[in-house]
Amino acid sequence: MVAQTDPAFKPISADIIKLSSKVLGEDRKVYIYVPPADTLLPDKHYPVLYVLDGDNHFSLVAEYCRYLSRRDVNVVPEMIIVGIPNTNRTRDLTPTNSIIDYDGKPDTSSHSRFKSSGGGNIFLQFIGTELIPYVDAHYKTQSFKIFAGHSFGGITTINCLLTQPDMFGAYIAISPSFWWDKGYLLSLADKKLKNDRGINKMIFYSDANEGMSDDKSTFHTDLLKFDSIITQRKIAGLDHKYVCYPEDTHMTEPIKAYYDALRFIFRQRISH
Repeated sequence: MVAQTDPAFKPISADIIKLSSKVLGEDRKVYIYVPPADTLLPDKHYPVLYVLDGDNHFSLVAEYCRYLSRRDVNVVPEMIIVGIPNTNRTRDLTPTNSIIDYDGKPDTSSHSRFKSSGGGNIFLQFIGTELIPYVDAHYKTQSFKIFAGHSFGGITTINCLLTQPDMFGAYIAISPSFWWDKGYLLSLADKKLKNDRGINKMIFYSDANEGMSDDKSTFHTDLLKFDSIITQRKIAGLDHKYVCYPEDTHMTEPIKAYYDALRFIFRQRISH
């Protein structure tokens, strides 16, 4: 075979940063993907996409953004991607302390993973006061930032939208675990999302076939409740989209949802 003269294959490479967090009282590893330098625009600045569960989703999202921002595709801008891996996922990605499990029963076992729950607001403080300032200081960032998460990560992004909306310009919540703490975040959304106040933000949220056929899954019914709060109140400036993926599972859904979320957020961008 004759070798083609295509550009050399370059796997995604990332800066791996260690941040000593005073807020969390521990060192945190962070993955940061930066688009290749633009020789024509050496001072080019980029939007930033912060991805929770960085150990699972960073490389997937970075590849999506790299492909979709190519000149021959050009449906999203080039972006800096910040992946946040977990140390204690249940602690950091839950807004309240609760030992009530998915089935609504208390998990009182000695090895219950729920014991450490409820650190979500401290984790948002880490992102807002330590991680974002670090990224802004060391990289050529624009002010527009996106916060993306799946499952517990989904309730983390929604908690941020409800409690500290100005931290990000757009939010992605893939199958958010609204079942957490007897629907705590649905109640909070009901209180906070009022049609007498505007929120100039974007949010994409989705769910999959998570036990929908046996009517035992609350993922779908809870997200419908959340969607109805948003749609019925017609909150000024809140640009939103809900998608259901009935042919996908909780764990395959992010592959479609991250793509659709990016296309939604940047849908005004015209491809050539």
